[in-house]
Amino acid sequence: MRAYDIIAKKRDGGDLSREEIDFLVQGFTAGEVKDYQMSAWAMAVFFRGMNPRETADLTMAMVHSGDMLDLKDIKGIKVDKHSTGGVGDKTTLVLAPLVSSAGVSVAKMSGRGLGHTGGTLDKLEAIPGFRIELTRQEFIANVNRIKIAVAGQTGNLVPADKKLYALRDVTATVNSVPLIASSVMSKKISSGADAIVLDVKTGSGAFMKTVDESFSLAEAMVEIGSLVGRKTTALVTDMDQPLGLAVGNALEVKEAIATLKGEGPADLTELCLALGGEMLVLAGVSSESGQAREHLSQVISSGAALEKFKEFVSAQGGDPRVADDPSLLPEAKYILPVLAEQSGFVQGIAAEAVGRCAMVLGAGRATKDSPIDSAVGIVLAKKRGSQVKAGDVLAYVHANHPVRAAQAVSEVKSAYFVQDGAPAKVPLVYGRVVPNGTFRF
Repeated sequence: MRAYDIIAKKRDGGDLSREEIDFLVQGFTAGEVKDYQMSAWAMAVFFRGMNPRETADLTMAMVHSGDMLDLKDIKGIKVDKHSTGGVGDKTTLVLAPLVSSAGVSVAKMSGRGLGHTGGTLDKLEAIPGFRIELTRQEFIANVNRIKIAVAGQTGNLVPADKKLYALRDVTATVNSVPLIASSVMSKKISSGADAIVLDVKTGSGAFMKTVDESFSLAEAMVEIGSLVGRKTTALVTDMDQPLGLAVGNALEVKEAIATLKGEGPADLTELCLALGGEMLVLAGVSSESGQAREHLSQVISSGAALEKFKEFVSAQGGDPRVADDPSLLPEAKYILPVLAEQSGFVQGIAAEAVGRCAMVLGAGRATKDSPIDSAVGIVLAKKRGSQVKAGDVLAYVHANHPVRAAQAVSEVKSAYFVQDGAPAKVPLVYGRVVPNGTFRF
């Protein structure tokens, strides 16, 4: 078997066998298949695509390229949630304690932010003392004791995906549904999840810009899950404006705490209830999502979700007092208002522009080695559909550098689109994808 023949077969539109995919992935991981050959194959896939069976085989070949996290010592079904990335997406900070306080074990491996999308680990590290590096024994012990642990990836998980993504990033082959789907699902499967809920973002602040593209990706990932024996459900959700009001690490932790108290923004609360409901159904705690959502609402109202957050923070070395006194979190030196220049309605907010502005302030990374400033970011005062008058505050910029602060005020102002007439309503959740079908709302 030769890499040349496999590349040519896919170039000409052929379907690759499992053995051919395994040969290519194993050889690439070992350095026997060269970067230029794998790049040529990725370009062939970009133009020719892969069928569901091929995509599932690619996923499992990447899973088997390294270690798999063994979570068999954790009691019960482990349900993971994955978001395809967005601006202000702090759902894990809410969902992990919320779902675990409803009786579901949450054993989650999370990542760091890069570019305009934030990372869960960076947000958690804004909490004084919080440790994201846990040994396997600590991780499992925490889940068995308090039903929750969130940590950074350990071990040699999916090395083939890391190598392949690095090539795709520099060869214009990132935006391929089978390659994206297999990349995401290989990480979730290798992390030991029994069931997976996917939050597939769509819109200006998302990786997939159109609703149809987002449904195609959701369907591909759900099909992979089904083919490899993992219960999988996906929701396609809006990212045409930032989620919630806060963008920035400590600012998002504050907003997550408010949401666990029942005082969070309506869109963040609604999305967490929707995703959490799916997690409870896959774990077998609830029979249907409506019942599950009601249960989660009661968990918030009772205060149990906030108490679980404190327990979770304490178990990983953080200061649980932040839940009652968010001023213990890092705070920026400068807070500058962004003022509307005209009256009208907010027609939209360029989510990616807001995310990139937060990155420039120091809340995100331009490269993987960039330092993070936990205190900085942006807090929106108005969102799509809000009526404003000239001079009203649209948002607040939180900064530690005066020049960057002034630049951010101008850029955030440019991200707002204000015109006469109320805009048409846009759904928060566009639809649901399950193994037996796609349901658009």
